[in-house]
Amino acid sequence: MAKVETRLTQELPESVLATLAEIGEEINASLDLDRVLSKMAILIKRLIDYEIFAVMLLDERSQMLFNRFAVGYSQEMMENWRVPVGQGISGAAAASRQPILVADVRNDPRYINSIDSVRSELAVPLLFKKQVIGVIDIQSSQVDYFTSEQQEILVLLAGRLATAIENARLFERARSQADTLLLLNEVGREASSILDVEALLRRAAELVKRVIDYQIMSIMLHDSVTNLFLQRLAVKYGQSTQGKLAVGFSEGIIGAAASSGLPVCVPDVTKDARYRMVNPETRSELAIPMIHKGNVVGVLDLESPQLNYFTEDHAQALSILAAQLAIALENARLYEKVARDEARMERELQAAQRMQGALLRPVPDEDFGVELAARILSAREVCGDLYDFLRYGPMRIGFGLGDVSGKGSAAALYGAVAIGILRSIAPQKLLPAELLRQLNQLICERRIEGRFMTFCFATWRKPTRKLRVANAGQTQPLLYRNGHCELLKLVGFPLGIYDDVTYEEWVMNLDPGDILVFQSDGLSEASDPDGKFFGISRLARLIEGNAALTPDQLADRLLAEVQEFTRGGAVTDDRTLVVMKVR
Repeated sequence: MAKVETRLTQELPESVLATLAEIGEEINASLDLDRVLSKMAILIKRLIDYEIFAVMLLDERSQMLFNRFAVGYSQEMMENWRVPVGQGISGAAAASRQPILVADVRNDPRYINSIDSVRSELAVPLLFKKQVIGVIDIQSSQVDYFTSEQQEILVLLAGRLATAIENARLFERARSQADTLLLLNEVGREASSILDVEALLRRAAELVKRVIDYQIMSIMLHDSVTNLFLQRLAVKYGQSTQGKLAVGFSEGIIGAAASSGLPVCVPDVTKDARYRMVNPETRSELAIPMIHKGNVVGVLDLESPQLNYFTEDHAQALSILAAQLAIALENARLYEKVARDEARMERELQAAQRMQGALLRPVPDEDFGVELAARILSAREVCGDLYDFLRYGPMRIGFGLGDVSGKGSAAALYGAVAIGILRSIAPQKLLPAELLRQLNQLICERRIEGRFMTFCFATWRKPTRKLRVANAGQTQPLLYRNGHCELLKLVGFPLGIYDDVTYEEWVMNLDPGDILVFQSDGLSEASDPDGKFFGISRLARLIEGNAALTPDQLADRLLAEVQEFTRGGAVTDDRTLVVMKVR
């Protein structure tokens, strides 16, 4: 190639060399392949006055050449013309990796007649790293039209164009992958926001279509009773139906994906013994398992009437989407279950109250060097306030108080979920600030619109008498020591609103007789008939005046004083207390 380029540089006229240089600049100036090919076709025509110009690229899976760009072809030929490697002039050039110049195509048995007026043809393979990636093919209606010099020019340009094509392909692939990842992220977020199973399945079909332009799709969900995958949704050429297909773990392409837990891509279903015919027009199939916590909960199955339709990129993208849909599906199933439970709980509020009471752990009776007490007075049969105690070992304990936005069974359910999450991370024995950070992240993953929770958490270590406290938007705790009670100035964002939040941590060593009080705003914001609030200051004075009482006695006194202040009025907001007194 270098020798040819050197010789051509010495022999060609300056105008031709200028055009070659311009072609080289155009090839290197852009990664937009359509722009490069279009401009190249115009510039080459200055050198070789062709009538038909085509850049054909090789489909490695089918070993077919297809038109990527063409001048002089009809739209139908542009879209549908395919040439197998080894057939025709262009296919022969690809197979031999050598240029082929045919003076009169009527005398060459390899010629495939596509346009009757064609008489001469020049085909030059596009080689990149010694591999054929396509062919440049030019044709003329005149016999013996193309010269050996034109052939050498086209060979020279083919080498440069092959590099440009691969660079553009690499760029397009990287951009496509980035676009696909952004789309998958958007699709995943949208899917996770749908909490109705049937609505999720219908939307899933639309979301998959945004990633892969399928023709036939089935969503198969595992039925634990029959141990079969049941067709919950079928889409065929844009029309949705309720499917009736049932497949076992060892049946068909779907069963193969379910049993292996891996994508199964079949380029030609007629050559795969596992295939079960449901749609006679199907020629290729792609089945992707939906896996949640190691279990196959369903299978996404796509079919196409075209051979070799599905690619590795399709399988990769759909695998990511299937994982997101599996989580969304399980969340929707869980939400539907919670919704059913909530409806039942509304009908059985007294039973719900007992259930909520069972969730609240009793005050620990071990000797942690402190006395503890907890009280909760609900404004309704069930409430959104909560408290919990976490045993971190024989010498260390954690405790917290929270308040869920809203009231009633919905707030209670949210609180129950929060307690479950709190207890799931309790074995890590986290310090308050880190516990709040992780608790917030986990609650945000299950974000419910319009719901959040405030929470204050502390840990106490008996040997060192060290208290650590962090606050996530809860009413600031009160600390009594040295005869004076004051607020701990701890603030922080509530849980379940923002994903990436950190919290400050207050640390202090306490002495015997010191008292820490966590309280919900139902106490300080309780109002008398004139609308005046009970207030934090009145709470602090009560604690100072009753510091000699035990935590149980002090908690009862505080609640009694608040109730007396309201003159027996209805409890309009949950009132909750956790009291700790150092021994």
